Amino acid sequence: MNVTFDFTGKVALVTGGGSGIGRASAEAFAAAGAMVAVADISEVNGKAAVDAIEATGGTAKFFAVDVSSDEDVTSLIATIVGEFGQLDIAHNNAGIEGEVLPLAEISSEGWRQVLDVNLSSVFYCLKAEINAMLAKGGCIVNTASVAGLIGGYHLGAYTAAKHGVVGLTKCAAMDYGSKGIRINAVCPGLIDTPFLDEMPAPFKDRLIFSIPSDRIGTPAEIARSVLWLCSDGAAYMLGHALPVDGGVVLGGTGTRFDDLVGSPTG
Repeated sequence: MNVTFDFTGKVALVTGGGSGIGRASAEAFAAAGAMVAVADISEVNGKAAVDAIEATGGTAKFFAVDVSSDEDVTSLIATIVGEFGQLDIAHNNAGIEGEVLPLAEISSEGWRQVLDVNLSSVFYCLKAEINAMLAKGGCIVNTASVAGLIGGYHLGAYTAAKHGVVGLTKCAAMDYGSKGIRINAVCPGLIDTPFLDEMPAPFKDRLIFSIPSDRIGTPAEIARSVLWLCSDGAAYMLGHALPVDGGVVLGGTGTRFDDLVGSPTG
């Protein structure tokens, strides 16, 4: 079944829209008729995403932003509303992974950077976006992670930040659901991004082994989930952290033994 969405006449903002999940989301919103504000710290990536959207007949514009700056984010939203006249949808997606180390080895600088980019940025975006949507309502989706629902091995800062995103999503949804603003989160599992290309095959194989569906997800699959959360089909969804993970949070490696010699399930 091919599910389609119609966001004609809507203005959608995607942060981190120049690559990975953000770019897939921006392209999907544009293909569904929305006018898309592609926000990214990388001008090269952001403009490439806009060019790709325009090449397929969509409407998009690039906006440079450092989402870890409250002032940058406030200015971004004001500029988008000034140029497009409104803001109907926001996908707060920008983020970084940070240091992959045991907790006690994470640097204080690395901790602060991950929390600034992955958590404080969502707070800044929510504040500005909600104020822009109060008059007419809207939909906001924050990108959390399965690491916002379970523990992340050697990812203490990232896991803390993503748990924070889930909490912010729930609080914001409670505060503004009665005002016509629906706020949810999407929690991706292992997704095919450039980061995985640099990973040695045995490590990648082990990660895939922890996924009940036995495969890596695609940015497009996350984008479709984001569009659904912003559609009328999810009109009664509020404050939900939606895992799109191939089943990782169901149990993962903790319930699989079939790679071990002598396993009763092997």
